[in-house]
Amino acid sequence: MPITEILARNAELYGPEICLTELNPEDDEKRRVTWKEYELIEDTNKDGSRRTMTWQEFDEKANQFANLLLSRGVKKGDKIAILLMNCLEWLPIYFGILRTGALAVPMNFRYAPDEIKYCLDLSESTGLIFGPEFIGRVETICDKIPAVKHLFYVGENCPTFADSFDKLLQYMSTKAPNVPLTDDDFAAIYFSSGTTGFPKAILHKHQSLMSSCITEQKHHGQTRDDKFLCIPPLYHTGAKMHWFGSFLAGSPAVLLRGVKPQWIMRAVSEERCTIVWLLVPWAQDILDAIERGEIKLEDYHLDQWRLMHIGAQPVPPSLIKRWKSYFPKHDYDTNYGLSESIGPGCVHLGIENTHKVGAIGVAGYGWSVKIVDEKHQTVPRGQVGELAVKGPGVMTCYYRDPKATEECLQDGWLFTGDMAQEDEDGFIYLVDRKKDVIITGGENIYPVQIEDFLRQHQDIKDVAVIGLPDQRLGEITCAIIELKPGRKTTETELHEFCTGMPRYKRPRKIIFATIPRNPTGKIEKPKLRQIYCGKSLVQAQIEN
Repeated sequence: MPITEILARNAELYGPEICLTELNPEDDEKRRVTWKEYELIEDTNKDGSRRTMTWQEFDEKANQFANLLLSRGVKKGDKIAILLMNCLEWLPIYFGILRTGALAVPMNFRYAPDEIKYCLDLSESTGLIFGPEFIGRVETICDKIPAVKHLFYVGENCPTFADSFDKLLQYMSTKAPNVPLTDDDFAAIYFSSGTTGFPKAILHKHQSLMSSCITEQKHHGQTRDDKFLCIPPLYHTGAKMHWFGSFLAGSPAVLLRGVKPQWIMRAVSEERCTIVWLLVPWAQDILDAIERGEIKLEDYHLDQWRLMHIGAQPVPPSLIKRWKSYFPKHDYDTNYGLSESIGPGCVHLGIENTHKVGAIGVAGYGWSVKIVDEKHQTVPRGQVGELAVKGPGVMTCYYRDPKATEECLQDGWLFTGDMAQEDEDGFIYLVDRKKDVIITGGENIYPVQIEDFLRQHQDIKDVAVIGLPDQRLGEITCAIIELKPGRKTTETELHEFCTGMPRYKRPRKIIFATIPRNPTGKIEKPKLRQIYCGKSLVQAQIEN
């Protein structure tokens, strides 16, 4: 059944119960006053630092937004983009879009204006809903996106080029619209990218969303007694699809806007969270803060915390060993997935297999996996090949990109581009990435964008960007730079030049060297990784 029916069920069964809590731990008055105290959202602390929503309010706000969209002529099959930081409005907006039969199109809040425009154009979105953090970026492109007929703004002080979400919503009915939906209807477009710079649009049906609910709950056994702490951005399949297990169980969740170790521990303690999904750097920061004495575990109520799980990047076994020394009663799991497989869960370690930390695990619930050669024939156990997955969450296609779809989707199998091998017990280990995308702190960095920017420098002849192993972030970006003959520049000068890029894209390390290219003119990045890394990132982590 469509995932929207789960929301209706939860509202009917658990209507007055709190389902979502938003925490804003940073005492930043400028940011907090941009969030209005909405009629159906309770600001518990009366200062914007803690807001809550019940299942009934969630359901009603989703219906109100659906009815607003329908009143503007939005119809089944249209696409509505979401550009918001994590907030209580995010999920009702997402479900409101789904209830119209339109497709939700979540976008990365780090996108620059040209990336926002690109994704709107590629997805053929006719509407965009955005928050105060994005006014400048949207204003930059609003006259360049004529297909986007509906611009809605969430927050106070609505800009003149958009309509106020909260003012319009108060006039809308809280009754569910009569739009029939099936599992086979299209539901969402998520964005991903390989090494070509700009993202691909990944098309999913309602069946995919529902399958992620079931897979996640089967893996982690969420019940009504659980409470999920959600820290990663909701535009990402990793965060939302882990929450889907709690959603299916009818249990509450907490949205934490911040990643400082003390904030995470305080949220777990005061909100009585039982399940926390972390990235490697966040887990490491917590451990470091404990060992520096900045966090004293006896100051927190943690007995209810039962599961810590990690995804989005390979996990060093040494990190989990440290974690278990401080939290010996915690279950632990790691998950592997792609936006093309509706996020995490197609492969997972399993809480009963902590002794296999370093592996990404085995096939997830309802999924099949295989490791194949270049002809897509299964390789013998122990040999390296490309990981392929098959299951109910595999994407329909790359939207408007049949060539890319054909390359990675065949007979229901999704060929991931990740190289892996299976051990004697059937556990899968990632060996290296076929694609050049760099994953730093769980976020994808696209080398070609950095390379193109650096090539604008007058002293640079050639440049290649690769990932170097990093204990905290998994990888950091490294730019290998070949200067023009007779030219001189320093690492400091290039770091200054890179301030023209968003901070998260700037190279952490710069190396001056010759760039090797093959006879066809392609940069030999495997050779560079061999020179500067010595071995693949995951192999080094497994040995730890």
